[in-house]
Amino acid sequence: MANDLNTNYKTLSASGEGMYKVKGSKHFGYAVHVKTTEDVEDALEKIKKDHHSARHVSYAWRLGADMDRYRANDDGEPSNSAGKPILGQIEKYELTNVLVAVVRYFGGTKLGVGGLIDAYRTAAELAIENAKVITRQLMEHYRIHFEYDRMSDVMLLIRKNDWEASDQDFRISCKLTGLY
Repeated sequence: MANDLNTNYKTLSASGEGMYKVKGSKHFGYAVHVKTTEDVEDALEKIKKDHHSARHVSYAWRLGADMDRYRANDDGEPSNSAGKPILGQIEKYELTNVLVAVVRYFGGTKLGVGGLIDAYRTAAELAIENAKVITRQLMEHYRIHFEYDRMSDVMLLIRKNDWEASDQDFRISCKLTGLY
């Protein structure tokens, strides 16, 4: 992790949007706070639904305080012309637990690979700049053991405190590990 001796990390407390127009093409950027790959999938599904006629929805995401889980997707654009520039903006701002997606509407003039890289990078940057970036502090790891019938109480506690849950084992006797 690149931040403050592994005790702090940057993420979003509020989403951001931005639009970049070049040669008739419109690139709509979205920066969204996410905690899990399921959150990523849900946010992408909503963006794609909202922009059902868009030609491309390219994206990148990064998860975890140690920033070791990430992915970039070009969604049919030339290799490394969309997802990688978006991921580059996530890295530039040292963000984690974030999804940045850029929706492209083709305007009739081809941009070339260099133009695509610039357009996706710029739309991603505008979305991040319009989001609320915060610094969170890692405090402690926790491990909770509980009976299944207490699941709703435990999950409510985790949500209320905005703790990060991982390594979950939900059976009759449950275990959950995470960060707060």
